[in-house]
Amino acid sequence: MAFEVSYNLENEQQFWDELDDIVSTRCNEHEIIDNSLRSFLNVTTNYKSEYLQTDYSVVKCIFRLLEGDLYIAHKDYVRRQIIYCLLQEEDNPTLHIVAAFLLYDGRHFKDDAIFEMMHSESTFPRLIELVQMDSVQEDIRLHQMLLELLYESSRVQRLTREDFKAVDDTFILYLLDIIEGASDDADDPYHYPVIRVLLVLNEQYLVASTAHHNDDRPGVTNRVIKAIATHGMTYKTFGCNLILLLNRESETSLQLLILKLLYLLFGNPSTAEYFYTNDLHVLVDVILRNLIDLPHDSPAASALRHTYLRVLYPILMHSQISKPPHYKREELLRLLHLLVTSGTHFAPVDETTQRLVIRCTSVQWLQPTASDDSSHNGHGNATSPIDHTADGQKELARRALGMSVQSGNESSTSVLEIATHTEKPGVQTPSRGKQAH
Repeated sequence: MAFEVSYNLENEQQFWDELDDIVSTRCNEHEIIDNSLRSFLNVTTNYKSEYLQTDYSVVKCIFRLLEGDLYIAHKDYVRRQIIYCLLQEEDNPTLHIVAAFLLYDGRHFKDDAIFEMMHSESTFPRLIELVQMDSVQEDIRLHQMLLELLYESSRVQRLTREDFKAVDDTFILYLLDIIEGASDDADDPYHYPVIRVLLVLNEQYLVASTAHHNDDRPGVTNRVIKAIATHGMTYKTFGCNLILLLNRESETSLQLLILKLLYLLFGNPSTAEYFYTNDLHVLVDVILRNLIDLPHDSPAASALRHTYLRVLYPILMHSQISKPPHYKREELLRLLHLLVTSGTHFAPVDETTQRLVIRCTSVQWLQPTASDDSSHNGHGNATSPIDHTADGQKELARRALGMSVQSGNESSTSVLEIATHTEKPGVQTPSRGKQAH
């Protein structure tokens, strides 16, 4: 889009007036549209350092275009030209305006059309390339903008095998290095967008792993899990921040992304003890609180509850709390009992929740003991010796919880069900507390 137009704007008002003139262009010829877009990029990049110094001013600038006649009348054409610009440009100010347009277009219209178009034009490898460029890394605002665009565009479209090839071990370690090298403040500008890129890549790998069974091609290596498995001791800050984000996150889709990564980490022997023990205790506390807070009469809460329970099981089985002293054993048992006895007449506890609770309570160190039995029935006699077979443990769990359900093949369904649980961006997690208000 190299098209030079000379501007001599003397003040900020002239700058915004000029933008308004450009975006109000009414035409039907592609050549005139192209010239108007070139003018828009020319004005914004030439005066970026003077009038677009803040994120707010950039957003204001982009919405001038999104709400102008030029864009409204030729939406698809303008989008595609801007995407071509992303694929070709090397100039930082231009890349910043282009990335901002694509990001805010997707967030504003919420129809994923721009991200679908980006996917069809294979922009993913280009974004991976741009994020790692030295010149881009020197511009923190641009770098963050590209990371956010990478995240948003990757969460709605499945990556192709060519896309996966653009992500190598070096890129994953580069992202982990950013988190490790940033400040300890979880609100550091780099923490959130970088972590979200890692989360969405993990989900893409998870979805790909469930899909490759339907064809003859080999699966794709999950490079996020691989990096933590081989370099976890070096990148502990990432794990700390995952727990912090889960603790504060109110958006369901992001909670699910975090839980999917936790599910794989705790289910993998080489990463099951990745977290510091103190952080692991915080994670258990967060899970307990969130499970208690999810309402039973909300269909939207069911998938999230099931996902929390599927994550809880490998934590109970494989993490450090599986070894004495067992963290919050009594609290966990009380919660699991509550989950299968707190249904209502109109919304009884669903069978999936019952099955997942039984699976958690079948963990050996949660099995009823003589003291448990005494506290429940008022007698000092212990129950019969614990049967440590899988069926025996599940039967004990059923008896302890006072219920009987059919046992499902959880190991063969968990990964698929975890992978398919999704929610639209922006949807807030249901909460008992919010319902009370």
